[in-house]
Amino acid sequence: MKPRILFVHNHAAKFVQMDLAILRERYAVREWYQQSRVVNLPVLIRAAAQTDLVFGWFASWHTFFPFLLARVFRHPSLLVVGGYDTANMPDIGYGSQRGGVKRWIARRTMRMATRLGAFSEFSRAEAIQNAGMPPDRVAMIYVGVEDCRMKSRPKEQLVVTAGNIDHANLLRKGLEPFVRVAALLPDIPFVVIGAWRDDAIDRLRSIAGPNVTFTGWVSDEQLQDYFARARVYVQASRHEGFGLSVAEAMLSGCVPVVTRAGALPEVVGETGIYVDSPTPENVAIGVRRALELDWGTRARDRIVTQFPLAKRKQKLYALIDQVLHD
Repeated sequence: MKPRILFVHNHAAKFVQMDLAILRERYAVREWYQQSRVVNLPVLIRAAAQTDLVFGWFASWHTFFPFLLARVFRHPSLLVVGGYDTANMPDIGYGSQRGGVKRWIARRTMRMATRLGAFSEFSRAEAIQNAGMPPDRVAMIYVGVEDCRMKSRPKEQLVVTAGNIDHANLLRKGLEPFVRVAALLPDIPFVVIGAWRDDAIDRLRSIAGPNVTFTGWVSDEQLQDYFARARVYVQASRHEGFGLSVAEAMLSGCVPVVTRAGALPEVVGETGIYVDSPTPENVAIGVRRALELDWGTRARDRIVTQFPLAKRKQKLYALIDQVLHD
């Protein structure tokens, strides 16, 4: 009989859905999608009792009770960490490790897990340094990127970035600097791809010039079409646990312009342009340089060789089997 896994998350992000699909290929998986703070404890207790392993994405309120119940029933558990849960950036108001109840919940959930799985060397270091986790309990497995054939179309002098538009991401994801860069390069079209989560879109529109387009939410196919057309992808982040959008843009032949924040150097390697700080002037210099370079193929090759989805699948299976049999 296949091992039974309770898969816990609170956001159906692409990287979460990819792990869910991977695990369903080999295990009997029950998805626990905790969308609100009201937990149906009787149903959760039954689900936890009837599983062989609890698998969760991120340490927060949605994984606290499932991992507590895993302890109660003496079931092994594996928790993926490396975003808000391990960050400590008071200057931009980001991260559970700044203190208070959120830090307690995140750390307690991490401590209850049998093993932790970080998705970059940077996020592993944050779990150890910021959250105080023992190094021997934190494994590292990179996020996998699903390969796709590049659309056969010429690149345009188009600059894009992607991310949900909310107040937290104005600085964390570099959305505000991106829009300000467009004003310094008025002859180049800039596109911000992402759902409008709050009134931060009004802030961006108030500083945007006529060469900036805000798409709102787009389908995966539309996103890939933008990446296929764009010559440059910008990620002027202050914190980045991995950078899946950067990797997907590189897979489509975009030249990345990034800061050295978080795991971005791990993803980009020597295939993009780095800016010392996410000021509009610095990023504009990087964009101008990237528009002149024909580095799209080398960017794609790096993602294909370093971050294939098959590699994450293989390592994830090995880690889960190890946790199940320890």
